[in-house]
Amino acid sequence: MEYTTEKESMGLPPKVHREGSAAMKTCPDAYHCPVEATIDIVGGKHKVLILWHLSKHGVLQRLMPQATPKMLTQQLRELEADGMLHRELYHQVPPKTEYSLTERGRSFTPVLNAMCEWGGSVLEEMGAEAGRKVVRKD
Repeated sequence: MEYTTEKESMGLPPKVHREGSAAMKTCPDAYHCPVEATIDIVGGKHKVLILWHLSKHGVLQRLMPQATPKMLTQQLRELEADGMLHRELYHQVPPKTEYSLTERGRSFTPVLNAMCEWGGSVLEEMGAEAGRKVVRKD
């Protein structure tokens, strides 16, 4: 099946799906390798942390004080558009929104665990080089 658009055949960027501010490509052939597709989905500044905290704790704002509410909302919406999160809106006063991992989001958990393990090892190595012990917080 051919996915190339007329614009693409003229050398313009591949067609992307835009829902909110998400920009996931609609055609698997538009990616050069699987890592590119992964980065396209989870490559935002806070996206991996969002997925990590939801997979472990289920709460975000208190655990991510470095993310502004606007940035957090934008990245949550992009992850939802990419099928990684489910958003449940409760019509109450004050309004309440809950996010949870979808099956696709849960399938990313082993990658998050591996990233945590690798990062912890690097921090321990850096601490040993500096002559101090690093306490892991996972």
